[in-house]
Amino acid sequence: MQTLYYVILVPMTYLAFAVFFIGTGLRLFTIYRTPKYPAALQIFPEKHPGRLWAIHDALLLPTIRKHNPLLWVFLMLFHIGFFPLIIGHIELFREFGIFQIIPHEVFPGRGFVGLILCLSLLFFLGRRFFSPVREISTPGDYFLLILLFLAALFGSQMDWARRWYGYDALLVENYRDYLLSLLYLKPELNFAVLNSGHAFMLVLHVFFANLFLMIFPFSKLMHAFTSVAMNKLRRG
Repeated sequence: MQTLYYVILVPMTYLAFAVFFIGTGLRLFTIYRTPKYPAALQIFPEKHPGRLWAIHDALLLPTIRKHNPLLWVFLMLFHIGFFPLIIGHIELFREFGIFQIIPHEVFPGRGFVGLILCLSLLFFLGRRFFSPVREISTPGDYFLLILLFLAALFGSQMDWARRWYGYDALLVENYRDYLLSLLYLKPELNFAVLNSGHAFMLVLHVFFANLFLMIFPFSKLMHAFTSVAMNKLRRG
């Protein structure tokens, strides 16, 4: 079992990040080299500065808010929840003062950020089983949502166990030691990571997160890098 843990937590993690960065870079380079579309393809040119309105459309999703307010609420909760999630993962390497404008522990949100993300993902997944979304959904859409949900669930479980139930056999310091050893290319799995009662949850979280990173460059989620540019095209 420890051999399996090592494979997932070390070589698979290195592979996942390599695929993510190389794949994302190649996709962005391919998109950049694609010939520009003619101005005639702009859907609704505005008199307002196109770049500012493109950012407005990408961040606030006004069209979705107008036509599907419930979906808009969950989309906003999901995207806003990702911000403290990213901060929390950065702070696993080191606590940076820039993020401590509002004092918090690692992770921020006291476990509720993970809960919001899990509920949002369940909503996104559930709506794909009903018309008209079901008719335009592909197997890849379901797979991505399930993958994200499992990664968020197992990651949140570790936070919930520590914050809500006082489980202290696997602490932030243990995660930090593991991640720093990967960063310094001297991978080391400490005793808590391998032998605590929640070790399997860490392994499952990393496993599903690694799968997500490897699939990301080849999925629809590349809109995270291209949504502003696409809205700029629509706005003119």
